[in-house]
Amino acid sequence: MTGPAELLRDFVNTYDVESDIDDLASPAELTVWLRERDLIHEGDRAVDGDLALAIRLREGLRDALRHNHDGTPYDDGKALDAALAVLPLRVTLSGGAPALVPTVSTVAGTVTETVPGAATGTVTGTSAGPGVPGGLARIAAAIPAAHADGMWPRLKVCAESTCQWAFIDSSKNRSRSWCSMRVCGNRTKTRAYRARRQTDGSSRVS
Repeated sequence: MTGPAELLRDFVNTYDVESDIDDLASPAELTVWLRERDLIHEGDRAVDGDLALAIRLREGLRDALRHNHDGTPYDDGKALDAALAVLPLRVTLSGGAPALVPTVSTVAGTVTETVPGAATGTVTGTSAGPGVPGGLARIAAAIPAAHADGMWPRLKVCAESTCQWAFIDSSKNRSRSWCSMRVCGNRTKTRAYRARRQTDGSSRVS
């Protein structure tokens, strides 16, 4: 099963900044992405409003992950705050630990709600669940889950401004800055080297 950090990373990476390719370019594509990860039920369908909410959540997360390079406290920002404010979430103590879970409509029957990084609990509710907003709520619930298991500080986006690909920093001291040292790391260092050479050249001329 995908852990909360991996889910957040994969969600942010549905948009490739460098190539300008968006895997969530339509409500239908959002539906498929969520369904493939068991975040929504078979009958759930995304609409335009769901897509707009997903984009706000995704880009808000990308912005938040930029702050994990220096370990300083971050503000959730307007985009992320707006997305989180409307998602159907509630606090639960299921399994003896607090967690955020999507809300479900209360009708006859039982449904097992599985939230990334949280315990699985049986609650009274509908098998249809809270639809696509509930699927997005499961992604949001992965944020405190990633904090709880210590993986949130390791979630970053590439420091190369033209890339911004999300990755999990597996280095011992959490010092990794680029998604790939071979590609983005060398690109950044080459740019810095050329800038220094240009500055040195200007100094000599004067």
